Amino acid sequence: MSRPVIALTCYLEPAAWGAWELPAALLPHWYLDAVAAAGGRPVLLPPDASEDVSVLDRVDGLVIVGGADVDARRYRQQPHQTADTPRTSRDDSEVHLYRGARERDLPVLGVCRGLQVMAIAHGGSLHQHLPEVSSLVHREVPGQFVDHQATFAPGSLIATAMGATEATVNSSHHQAVADPGNLQITGWAADGTIEACEDDDGAFVLGVQWHPEHPDRRQLDAGLFRALLGAAVRHRIEHGG
Repeated sequence: MSRPVIALTCYLEPAAWGAWELPAALLPHWYLDAVAAAGGRPVLLPPDASEDVSVLDRVDGLVIVGGADVDARRYRQQPHQTADTPRTSRDDSEVHLYRGARERDLPVLGVCRGLQVMAIAHGGSLHQHLPEVSSLVHREVPGQFVDHQATFAPGSLIATAMGATEATVNSSHHQAVADPGNLQITGWAADGTIEACEDDDGAFVLGVQWHPEHPDRRQLDAGLFRALLGAAVRHRIEHGG
């Protein structure tokens, strides 16, 4: 069997390389390395506001990656003064892709912003600025990571993938899920911040608030990507791929 094909969403941001400085579809190579190390063939899906997500018929799993804040107007709030400039096309694209993946029962992994997209797609909402609701530091400086403890529900998908009900995780976010909609909360930080959500109506639907793709997490979180790839193999077999 060929390697399962895992689609990853990506950024649309200004970028510079060689003589060029242009808007570019890009993604940190960490994600690609993590998927490949688990046995997958990563492909990138750049932001596309179209509701046509038939590209998902050609892949075996979906990863919704981290990035800028989701526009708060998507969950009927006004953006906080600390919010990032909205990436409207990316918000549209990832919500459409997530819903399309669920219709196809594709395995889904959401990372940081990806978990937040999942919650919003399920009718939930976000804490727009965690320092206003918690004293636990989840990000000291943008672009840097801090470590803190997380606890997982026994028997949950995340506990099974991690092989434990507790772990030290890495964070770099100032927003987090406040209301997960109809997702199940299966992971918490010590301050109660939601660290993992799942939907047991799907074969593999999991979002985490930390960054398992980071090179420093590669061994610690390898089980998470292996679980995604295992679900992708099962999906391909069950759907005649």
